[in-house]
Amino acid sequence: MDPLDQKLLDTYYGKVVRKDLLHDVKKGSNVPSFVLEYLLARFCASDDPQEIESGKQAVFETIQQNYVRPNEANRAQSTVQQKGNHVFIDKLHVNYIEKDRRHWAAMENFDSRRIAINERFYKDNDRLLEGGIWAEVTVGHNDVEDDDYAFFVEDVRPVQLSRFDFDAFCEGRKAFTRDEWIDVVLRTIGLEPSLMDKRLKFHHIARLIPFVEQNYNLIELGPRGNGKSYTYSEFSPYCTLLSGSQPTASTLFYNNARRKVGVLGFWDVVGFDEIGTMKIKDQDAIQLMKDYMSNGRFNRGTEVIANASMAFVGNLDESIAKLVESPDDSLFKPLAKAIDLAILHRLYMYLPGWEVPQPSTSSLTKNYGFITEYLAEAMHHMWKGVNKSTYVQENCKFGSHLVGRDEKAAIKTVSAFLKLLHPDGEPSQQELTEYVEYALEGRRRVKEQLYKQKPDEEFEKFEFSYFTKEGEEVIVHCPESKGKIGKSATADSSAQPSTEKESSPPLPTKDIEDASATDSESTAQVLPPAETLQKKPELAEDHIKIRYDSKGYGYEKLFLKYMQGAKSITIEDPYIRAPHQITNFLRFCDVVVKSETIRTIKLKTGSDFPDQEDETKAKLFTIADSLKDYDIELKLSFDGKIHDREMKLDNGWTIKIGRGLDYFQRPEDWLNIGANDLDLRPCMETSIDIFKA
Repeated sequence: MDPLDQKLLDTYYGKVVRKDLLHDVKKGSNVPSFVLEYLLARFCASDDPQEIESGKQAVFETIQQNYVRPNEANRAQSTVQQKGNHVFIDKLHVNYIEKDRRHWAAMENFDSRRIAINERFYKDNDRLLEGGIWAEVTVGHNDVEDDDYAFFVEDVRPVQLSRFDFDAFCEGRKAFTRDEWIDVVLRTIGLEPSLMDKRLKFHHIARLIPFVEQNYNLIELGPRGNGKSYTYSEFSPYCTLLSGSQPTASTLFYNNARRKVGVLGFWDVVGFDEIGTMKIKDQDAIQLMKDYMSNGRFNRGTEVIANASMAFVGNLDESIAKLVESPDDSLFKPLAKAIDLAILHRLYMYLPGWEVPQPSTSSLTKNYGFITEYLAEAMHHMWKGVNKSTYVQENCKFGSHLVGRDEKAAIKTVSAFLKLLHPDGEPSQQELTEYVEYALEGRRRVKEQLYKQKPDEEFEKFEFSYFTKEGEEVIVHCPESKGKIGKSATADSSAQPSTEKESSPPLPTKDIEDASATDSESTAQVLPPAETLQKKPELAEDHIKIRYDSKGYGYEKLFLKYMQGAKSITIEDPYIRAPHQITNFLRFCDVVVKSETIRTIKLKTGSDFPDQEDETKAKLFTIADSLKDYDIELKLSFDGKIHDREMKLDNGWTIKIGRGLDYFQRPEDWLNIGANDLDLRPCMETSIDIFKA
């Protein structure tokens, strides 16, 4: 035991295990790690070498007798029929079947979906009704021929934790430094961190991002056997790995025939293994994947909102230097043609798998780490209910090349690092800078390769940067491609250059280089300060008089240009309550999303009656949930005394509208032209004043 082992045991006693024991039993059984560790905790809770050896043998025997493999379902069912009952280690979940008006249990590998179960089991463990748990399940055989089921549950002993105390988890974290905590997480995975530099440690931590951040899209391509698939197949019961299949719209999203949500609706993380050889022939699946990766929802006749993150892993056999220098190839070369630019653009991070070596016996830890299930529960809790994006937005300022998905990717990645490494508090400024640089590099790698495949204005801005507390702009590069990718679009070359930073191992230990030096190459690659990147014409104050029946006054046309650069907008309008008024507000929110910079909408409106306020709230909260998909928060308040109708942006602009947002005539027929395009909708008479505070 080293000092970190002792601290881990003292702080999290009963929740840690020696990882070398897992390595030993893992060699002889293809069983999820969290199941093996559950058995190790039972049979090998000793420091005596002989007891440990006999305990390991007991683990092997238990797996042989009780673990159900998918291809052994028929034999397992026959065993129950012959013996009367038997104990199995399997995934158990309980569903309420409406047409039967009762609950049925289902076991995954046992391959039965109609197992009778007493209500005391799922009342004592709610998670049986919420996706299920791994457990030791005693299954009995029902010999009554008139009954419509053959098996019933006699007893359940959870393999997974039945309860998880997140507050205690966070409180324990306070005993460790950030770097010690990284080592704890890596030892939990089974790797020895003392053999790694900081950059390699960050790569392994980044593989866990989809486990704590909802709707996160990650890709890792690299050599075979470096552990890419292991993370998504063994590390958490809340993740599933699809391998060697042809994913369809029915399996991934929604099966219309069965009226059943696909895998993206049931898991925290869905991994796609061997993505280079995966053939996706279902065009509906491709289009639905684009929609889902963009906003976490899809529609196959039934609209479904899901939060599963997606991780794509595959092999990259060619030389990285050759791919980077080739004008015709990119680092996305192994991917199937069906995975087009639109899907690639929705990836938040490209993890450089070629920098992660294949694990050897010497690289596996012999020290203590968390029981895998314990850390998996902590990550599941953070995936469900912890939000760090607001902190990132308030404490990080990015350069102007990060727009739309680029900024969203950076925020989600930094947020995930904060969840994984600082669940109990805030990072230091240096630590936050490390996460920002790693996040920008991962997204830049995506953008650079998109630019190689389509070298035009759509992807030309990839000089990603951030601002220090002192106001200095720092550009982050990918180490494999610095100086080898076509120059990114910049403007105003006479402006004062900024600082450049290359993410190179170990991360980040390299001093910031002064880009104002005489080196011509570095000077050509730098960005001027963000405010001078694009010189736009000054916006003028305006007074607009809208006549009755006039057209061409949609929200986007009038107001979008004044939103540029704003982070927040405050709207006071007493009349957002009727269905058409709420619809107008929704369309205005569409314009706010297009601004790409606004992150907060503060709406103050009125109501005449309490029940009307409740109904309005319900509808506006639905809009608020939709805005969260675009990292925009809607803050709602009611005030029956307000009369003014105005909008104030934190960039200084104020917009006063005589009629508020409700200055359009309601269509006599919602199938008329203009019903859905506000530029074509006839207006009521009103005036609009736009001025700078």
